[in-house]
Amino acid sequence: MTAYNRLTALVAAGVIATAAWNGMAHCAEVAVVIAPPLVDEPAGSAHSETAVFAGGCFWGVQGVFQHVRGVSNAVAGYAGGKAATARYEMVASGATGHAESVQVTFDPTQISYGKLLQLFFSVAHDPTQLNRQGPDSGSQYRSTIFAQTPAQRSVAEKYIAQLNAAHVFRAPLATTIEPDNGFYPAEGYHQNYLTLHPEAPYIAINDLPKVENLKRIAPALYRADPVLVRQRIAQRQ
Repeated sequence: MTAYNRLTALVAAGVIATAAWNGMAHCAEVAVVIAPPLVDEPAGSAHSETAVFAGGCFWGVQGVFQHVRGVSNAVAGYAGGKAATARYEMVASGATGHAESVQVTFDPTQISYGKLLQLFFSVAHDPTQLNRQGPDSGSQYRSTIFAQTPAQRSVAEKYIAQLNAAHVFRAPLATTIEPDNGFYPAEGYHQNYLTLHPEAPYIAINDLPKVENLKRIAPALYRADPVLVRQRIAQRQ
């Protein structure tokens, strides 16, 4: 769904009245406080690692991780399909195999992969929803972890099993773990969208509450100034 169509749908539903914004912005996202993974990546000396997560519209997922300490970059893009179909209009069809995703570059000496997973599950999206998030539906909005290494896959598998066994969510996690077949940055107008358009109804209702939840339940990991996508990526059309 394009940004224009999202806005049109919201207008048609009558949810952009000021009163509705105020009410829904506080209840659109209910963060779930969960325990950290019992098994995490071992600490090493490397200062840069990447992770790729898909959890619905990439505007909100990117916005969350841009506010996380230890993250040096969070790029909205596409993963799960081929390079030739990594274009928004094609991905929106749901037929490309791609999911709207975010590539997170982080310093594992400051924040672990397991801690990123904890935020992914508790704040960035609802991992119990199958092929949808909020007002968006389709396989391009699926909950997926694109493991970059065998170690990441192992940590993610064990954590999903841990959370399901603890029954901390209202339903089993729908999150899948898929192989890394490449990540493709999204068009420039999608980058930093939450920061650049906080007044947009879609952002105000669906995504800003996620950042507030991050600040509320993980204050030690919250950074007030987001780390934004570099200009050379944001200029892609």
